Amino acid sequence: MDTHTIDAVTLARMIDHTLLKADATPTQIARLCAEARAHHFAAVCINPIYVKLSAQLLAGTDVAVCTVVGFPLGATLPGVKAYEAERAMADGATEIDMVIHIGALKAQDHDAVRADIAGVVEVAHAQQAVVKVIIEAALLDDEEKRVACMLAKEAGADYVKTSTGFGPGGATVADVRLMRTAVGPDLGVKAAGGIRSFADVQAMIVAGATRIGASAGVHILSEAGL
Repeated sequence: MDTHTIDAVTLARMIDHTLLKADATPTQIARLCAEARAHHFAAVCINPIYVKLSAQLLAGTDVAVCTVVGFPLGATLPGVKAYEAERAMADGATEIDMVIHIGALKAQDHDAVRADIAGVVEVAHAQQAVVKVIIEAALLDDEEKRVACMLAKEAGADYVKTSTGFGPGGATVADVRLMRTAVGPDLGVKAAGGIRSFADVQAMIVAGATRIGASAGVHILSEAGL
């Protein structure tokens, strides 16, 4: 995509307007939703406790409700991740960002990682919800990143995502490029963690990102002059 000619609508529709801090209040979530509604962001990305509120505030708009599962460590039991996704969808979520079992990946237990992802994909796709798989790239070497992406693809996920934003590092251009190469042209790649400027977004899009997770979405649009 030519980021020099990107328009406001296209850019906004690539951004998940995000607030995942533990101390986020209902008032802050309401402000997030109001901003998302005003700017037509792709989604708000919030913790499960705020899915119902966000769904109510965004009813009838073009903004999706995205929430996180097994977040931020990925070390939740597989059945609990699937149940968490089901509950979130019952409250109004239509996009699920799940964290992989990073320890299992490190141990090369690929069947466990694939099954963990597939359990969430199965329940989510049964309700036409989108699944993004967070690999927490900052904890992985390049080969592990490639394997994680392939396992997500094999499990039927819709996107791979770089980071939770709570790990030791966020999105990097190198990781986005590696992930895009690993999954090919058909899966989405979401860059998240530390993206605070229009220049950051441009670099991630050029590297292959099709969705951006950021808490600075309003600033990014303003900085872009859009």
